[in-house]
Amino acid sequence: MSLQHVWLQMCDGGLVRADRISEIVVRPAPAASGGRPRWLIDVVVPTPSGAGDRHGWHTGSLHRTLAQSQDEPPDAPVALARLLAQLDELDVAGVVSTRADDGPASTRFVVTSFRTGACPPAEHPDTAAVQAGDVRPDGLPRPAVVH
Repeated sequence: MSLQHVWLQMCDGGLVRADRISEIVVRPAPAASGGRPRWLIDVVVPTPSGAGDRHGWHTGSLHRTLAQSQDEPPDAPVALARLLAQLDELDVAGVVSTRADDGPASTRFVVTSFRTGACPPAEHPDTAAVQAGDVRPDGLPRPAVVH
């Protein structure tokens, strides 16, 4: 099995295939006009990208942003990695998107199945959503459905 049928929806609406990502990171974005920095939940695609300035050309891996948060969501990378592992075991095909929840540093990852075209009901095997930080002591995520 692989994640070749699972896509991650970026905050700009673009899609990245889940089996193409090499890293999940949380990083601060520069503050605008002296305000607080925003936090970005990014996936890294091992594709070189670059930009130039007066000092030369700089290359690095391509970062794609899944979501932004006012507060640091430190558990988001682990929550997303666990969700992707669950989807890999179930051989699910669909799109993982993010939704902001109430509260600090709260982001929810939601799977929309290609079979139904919508978020499946709780008893359906394609159902999987994990809130960052919502992990049981045994390390498994607590599945939850957001409609």
